[in-house]
Amino acid sequence: MRAASSTSKQRSVADSVPMAFPSKREIVAYLEQYDISKIVQRGVNAAILQRSSNPARTIAEELLKYSPPGDKPVVFFILGGPGSGKGTQCSNIVQTFGYKHLSAGDLLREERKSGSEQGALIEAYIKEGKIVPVEITVKLLLKAIEEDGGSRFLVDGFPRNTNNLAGWHGTVGERLRVAGVLTFEVSDDVLVERLLERGKTSGRSDDNMESVKKRLVTYHNDTMPVIEYFRQMGMLWSIDGEQSIDAVWEHTKAAIEAAVQKLDS
Repeated sequence: MRAASSTSKQRSVADSVPMAFPSKREIVAYLEQYDISKIVQRGVNAAILQRSSNPARTIAEELLKYSPPGDKPVVFFILGGPGSGKGTQCSNIVQTFGYKHLSAGDLLREERKSGSEQGALIEAYIKEGKIVPVEITVKLLLKAIEEDGGSRFLVDGFPRNTNNLAGWHGTVGERLRVAGVLTFEVSDDVLVERLLERGKTSGRSDDNMESVKKRLVTYHNDTMPVIEYFRQMGMLWSIDGEQSIDAVWEHTKAAIEAAVQKLDS
């Protein structure tokens, strides 16, 4: 009995001794192993995007949503001014890498014509001159991704503004992984020249000087802040879109490969 009592005392004393605080090297290794900084940054980003009046709660709620990446589908956002060559490069990516190309605008138009309840809702918003809620757009994108069953997707022309971005985060949560943003940088003068030339044969009503100028103002005011957000996040691949199509493609291909390598590391 005395021996047992002595052992029990020893254990009690041992249990009461606090664990040694890990060294700086161990802390750094732990943070890198579990990607803690990226996890916490997600919470901070959510609070900023929502302009939260209670950031601590918003950050905590966002962290509770987190789950390891696993085999989630991967999304690349494709952004650039009108006429920057997004469509051409998306086609090249699809042909070379086998990605699925999705356009938010095309999905909205298809749903509007489908006769579905949601299509009727979209029609009602457009008829009344109202903006279709971003949640509808994001749900259409999410539905298309889930129904396709693939693992790599290009989302063209989205998010166009910070409201789109906040809607994406709020609706998609952790179901998809955003690998980053590809953006094609082209000066306004070159974009105007390209669009007016395209307007001679495209038949598009918005390929005229007045419409082009309005679209460029919208792009600079609304989309550039989204691009800067991803630049700050280290998730932006910016490509000079004024080069030859072949040169732009070589840089695009290198960017996709670099993004995937970073994603898998």
